Amino acid sequence: MAKLSVEDVPVTNRRVFVRVDFNVPLNTEGNIGDDRRIREALPTIRHLQDREAKIIMASHLGRPKGKADSRYSLAPVARHLGRILGQDVPLAPDCVGPQVEAMVKELKTKELLLLENLRFHPQEEANDPDFCRQLAALCDVYINDAFGAAHRAHASTVGMIPFVSTVACGLLMKKELDYLGRILSKPEHPFRVILGGAKVSDKIGLINHLLDKVDALLIGGAMAYTFLKVKGIQVGISKVESDRLEEAREILARFEKLAIPILLPLDHVIAQSPSPGTSTRIIEGGIPEGYGGFDIGPRSRSLFAEKLQGARTIFWNGPVGVFEVPPFHEGTLAVAQAVASSGAISVVGGGDSVAAITQLGLDDKITHLSTGGGATLEFLEGRELPGVASLPEQPVRSG
Repeated sequence: MAKLSVEDVPVTNRRVFVRVDFNVPLNTEGNIGDDRRIREALPTIRHLQDREAKIIMASHLGRPKGKADSRYSLAPVARHLGRILGQDVPLAPDCVGPQVEAMVKELKTKELLLLENLRFHPQEEANDPDFCRQLAALCDVYINDAFGAAHRAHASTVGMIPFVSTVACGLLMKKELDYLGRILSKPEHPFRVILGGAKVSDKIGLINHLLDKVDALLIGGAMAYTFLKVKGIQVGISKVESDRLEEAREILARFEKLAIPILLPLDHVIAQSPSPGTSTRIIEGGIPEGYGGFDIGPRSRSLFAEKLQGARTIFWNGPVGVFEVPPFHEGTLAVAQAVASSGAISVVGGGDSVAAITQLGLDDKITHLSTGGGATLEFLEGRELPGVASLPEQPVRSG
């Protein structure tokens, strides 16, 4: 059922607490490496400004372990957001306390205030009731727009909600739930799923939950080698989860019983290690000892691209090679190109998968780039996300 949205609640001249997900990567100079999560929050921020709300934004950044740490300050985010919006975005010295309360009291309509990192307080992750009340006291309206943190039952995502009279989801949260919900409930067929990344264990729940919905599953990345080993194919020093071999065997058997194809790599870019500048070669079939597969080869790229053509819905999560180390990024880029050119409703999640789309400038060819990470996977596994479950549902309109 659809959640009550920021579009459905009165916000004019009210203090609106927006839980955003500004957990963005920072480089060694403290500059933002990828601002996608900041830009994805802009529709909600602008909606609130257009309706003359007083806007208080709150987020975590990194893992400061419950204490103030300048390395995890949201100061770079405040500066960056200010440049995007063309206005000053003050950073509060904390997220609770008298100074913060005074700054909130001084807010005028359309003005923004970014609270300092929520996780500077251990009470945030502990969902401490007193901390929840302190956060709730800052606002009249609570908006959760942080889908990327929705799988965490923290003070700012769940605990403060009972203490605020008006609660709704933001426009990004609404969009995430719409597209991911469509994949679970009514994907257009043929429906293809591409999974990559390091571990089978990270994707077992997702595979099992989508089993009765997919028309084909394409597997690359290190996780493919656990499946190839089950099939008796030599994998050399490629990463294999030995404790997941039986589960991989069961998955293959279930797909075979339902006559749903699983496509595994036919050829590989192999090397003795996935290091920059290492010598590589392409090999079909088994991988010799002393070598590992670190990307899918040209034949596999063609096979995957062919299978994606004609799809009506595609979900992709995880790189099909060691994306961060050229030349092992080429398979992932090829998959990105194939997804973008498929013409399907396409949803892409996971940092490296989204990075491949962005690197090729194909953002506008993808239906939805999910900001969720772990939350995306848990949602598609059919698990209840605390930050979503705690939001009120939109009332059914009669007539």
